[in-house]
Amino acid sequence: MGIKNERLRWQLVSGVLRALHLERLTARYSHRSVMAAFSFLNGTVSIALIAFVALLTQQAFIFPSLGATAFILFHVPMAAPASPRNTLCGHLIGALMGYASLHLFGLADAPSAMAAGVDPARVGAAAVSLGATGFAMVWLRVPHPPAGATALIVSLGLMPGLDQLPVLMAGVTMLLLQAFTLNRLAGLPYPLWRNAPEASPNAALDTSR
Repeated sequence: MGIKNERLRWQLVSGVLRALHLERLTARYSHRSVMAAFSFLNGTVSIALIAFVALLTQQAFIFPSLGATAFILFHVPMAAPASPRNTLCGHLIGALMGYASLHLFGLADAPSAMAAGVDPARVGAAAVSLGATGFAMVWLRVPHPPAGATALIVSLGLMPGLDQLPVLMAGVTMLLLQAFTLNRLAGLPYPLWRNAPEASPNAALDTSR
């Protein structure tokens, strides 16, 4: 699986370079250098675009968990966590579980952990939000690891208002649009919309009976 992902990453990078008529760079520099430079530029551009929109609209489009999402979308684009379904559902679940934990522990109107420090209620909210997010993503088969960070951002009081949820989802959508554009430009059949059906762990036992 690691070799397959490595080939896909190189296909993405080399495909974009060909589309931009910069394929000579792949002959001049090592694969590692080219891929590292691509990751640097792509990550910079991804967050810069979101930050520019935030500047124009004066809305907080930049969330720390989106940095991890951007890396997944362009580093392992054909993995299940990079699919639009997992990405959108994962962040939505993380945010909702974060808000639910705030209300569960009576912290809906409390200052953030950064301002007031951490107390037992905040510890409980953070723990429950992350645990519930993991449970829901596994149960619904929409794993997206950065969503765990979204849950903590909310449960720590850094995104306390439910009215900020549409802004978060808009930022996620912007990243997905960029991922679609670049991956298709490189010739990758992105997006993978959902996970492939998983074989039952007892399948081998069932067939031997």
